[in-house]
Amino acid sequence: MSDPSSVGGTNVEGESPQIEPTVETDEATITDDAELERTLGLTGGLAIGIGTMIGAGIFVFPGLAAGRAGPAAAGSFAIGALVALLVALPASELATAMPKSGGGYYYISRGLGTLPGAVVGLSLWFGLVFATAFYLVGFGYYAVDTLAELGVTVGDGLVIPLALLFGAGVTVLNVTGTENAAKLQNGIVALLLSILVVFLGYGGLDTVGLIGDPSAPEQFAPFGTLPVLTTAALVFTSYLGFAQVATVAGEMRDPGRNLPLAMVGSVLIVGVLYVAAIFVSTSAFGSERLATFGETAMVEVGRHYFGSIGAVAIVFGGLLATMSSANASVLSTSRAIYAVSKDALLPRRASHINLRYGTPHVALGMAGGPILALVATGRVELLAEVASFLHLITYGLLCVALLALRRADPAWYDPDFRVPGYPVVPVLGALASFALLAFMQPVSQLVGIAIMLVTAGWYAYYGRGVTLKGAVE
Repeated sequence: MSDPSSVGGTNVEGESPQIEPTVETDEATITDDAELERTLGLTGGLAIGIGTMIGAGIFVFPGLAAGRAGPAAAGSFAIGALVALLVALPASELATAMPKSGGGYYYISRGLGTLPGAVVGLSLWFGLVFATAFYLVGFGYYAVDTLAELGVTVGDGLVIPLALLFGAGVTVLNVTGTENAAKLQNGIVALLLSILVVFLGYGGLDTVGLIGDPSAPEQFAPFGTLPVLTTAALVFTSYLGFAQVATVAGEMRDPGRNLPLAMVGSVLIVGVLYVAAIFVSTSAFGSERLATFGETAMVEVGRHYFGSIGAVAIVFGGLLATMSSANASVLSTSRAIYAVSKDALLPRRASHINLRYGTPHVALGMAGGPILALVATGRVELLAEVASFLHLITYGLLCVALLALRRADPAWYDPDFRVPGYPVVPVLGALASFALLAFMQPVSQLVGIAIMLVTAGWYAYYGRGVTLKGAVE
């Protein structure tokens, strides 16, 4: 499959989008410049999706969500999963029609044009950089807390050094090849899921009264319906990982089968885990007491069920979760930069491929460098929320791009998977994505809009002569 034939134009440096013939084989994505090896299978795709999503949803949000919505916070996570599924299905169709590294950026630029594509591609770069820095700082805290649970007190002074060390290590690992990064991802996710299945399985039996002392029933929605919706907007950051799978489409074996299964499957698996975690947590303490534990609520739930061993297991699980989220996000950030550079919206050198390892090493540097700089500040919580804002914009526009492509029906658009229930599903996906923005904090909305305006300004300066809309008119 080649890029749409009418892609062209030049940026201010005289560079034009690279539209050299692309050969998709079972082993690699091959162009005139390089070869991206297809080393990722369904397991690797699921690991990227699950590994990116499993962090904050399980280990940070239960206490905060229960404080806002009570036991109905389980409904908030279910709403988030439903919105994610409404986007995952259109994303799966677009990914099988255009299995290219770059994911949502690529689909939006081809379906809606260069300006929306540039804003999405560059905004997601910033959003993923900030989100990854947040994960890495979280890794530093979990590492220190893990040592503390084991009786080794080192103090918070080591949080940032540990985060920087791991961030540098993850970047180097991704430079040496996607297969190496995928092996780490698969191992982390398998161990993390094992911990969660044991914990939630035992807690679930206690929740339904089969073991332990029965707990007093609690009103499901003590604060009404509106907090359930605002909490859904808060916890939606937990579902940002499924679309990351599409950013490595050019390196996935049998994308027509594996991409839809990986995206939809990761949302379903993680959604079930989130809902179960809320039920188990509120059953252990009640939502009011659970809220008092804040971000460490799950550690106390683990201690409630299994004593100090349970607390150690949950802290270690949080460590694994932040590791997997950071690893998957570094991989996805570099691939987004690679795709934008190939389209001449960033300097061409950003898309250079390492001849030894077959990976976009310059793009990885452009991801890893800013990430480490932000980690050093230790203040990335707000920007992690902004990442959610920017992702929801992307998800809504992705659904709109599918509608535009289906309506235009260009000759090159031939997906292996088509959305069931078209056009209802993509319309609902777009509306739900944009609607969640209204429930976010005003400061996050303002920062997100500011980043989008900056990226639009960069396009106007650097890439306004580039045309990416392809055959869609």
